[in-house]
Amino acid sequence: MSDIPNPFSALDNLLNSYQKPNLAEWKSKMAPLKKFLSSKLDQRKKVILANQDQEVLSSNKRDEESPAIVRPKKTAFSIQWAHHDDEIKEAQRLRYKVFAEEMGARLPETESGLDIDEFDQYCDHLLVRDQETLKVIGTYRVLPPHKAREIGRLYSDSEFDLTRLNHLRPKLVEVGRSCVHVDYRSGAVIMSLWSGLGQYMQQNNYEIMLGCASIPMADGGHYAASLYNSLTNDQLAPPENHAFPKLSLPLERLNGSLSVEAPPLIKGYLKLGAKICSAPAWDPDFNTADLLTMLRLSEINPRYAKHFLNKN
Repeated sequence: MSDIPNPFSALDNLLNSYQKPNLAEWKSKMAPLKKFLSSKLDQRKKVILANQDQEVLSSNKRDEESPAIVRPKKTAFSIQWAHHDDEIKEAQRLRYKVFAEEMGARLPETESGLDIDEFDQYCDHLLVRDQETLKVIGTYRVLPPHKAREIGRLYSDSEFDLTRLNHLRPKLVEVGRSCVHVDYRSGAVIMSLWSGLGQYMQQNNYEIMLGCASIPMADGGHYAASLYNSLTNDQLAPPENHAFPKLSLPLERLNGSLSVEAPPLIKGYLKLGAKICSAPAWDPDFNTADLLTMLRLSEINPRYAKHFLNKN
């Protein structure tokens, strides 16, 4: 049995040769390795942190570059044409509130709280409603050519001699009685009204809008005279399209040299490209000075065509 090698002899030799290590000497020998590993670990941490910072920056950049999610807002105003008598009365009620109660106009004796005249039954009535309250807050009335022939005249014929414009009657519509509720005069409602008028003109292939643009006369007419005198040549219609007041504002007796700014509606018409066709006529019932104003669709300022004609 002594010839059989002992499989544990190598282990026995190792155990016999084992000596307890010197701890201080071991720490001294391991110090360079510890320093090396510590340095590598610090570098690795820096790389990880840098990668994390870069990811955060990239994420923030993506958030900034990506368009924000915009939830559709409910349209503030709706545009419609009156189809029933009740809807027309809503427009007439607003007109009464603005013209009679606010401006002091002397209106015909009709149904209480309504502004009604003989042209209303021949006109189309444009309405702008507040979507929240459903109240009519803006209105225009429009007299198309075939209805003007039916009644036999335009409203403007009562204030002006329109002889030079007679050849244009088949392709023009008359707009008037425009008003906006006092709580909504920020410009958005009038833009909605103009958008409705533009669509109406395009759908019916009409080319010209004509109407009386009113200037208040609380000061006796000095403001109106000054405004008319301040108009430039490019804001006036050519002589062949001039009309003549039947009851003229006496410009020669008024101070027409004041520095004035046009009322919002007239200013808006002029920006659109409308032309003034007349000297001011005096409307004693409304106590306003009226300027006959013409707008050709072909002459609309391109800057505003998008709002008026839905063009890009």
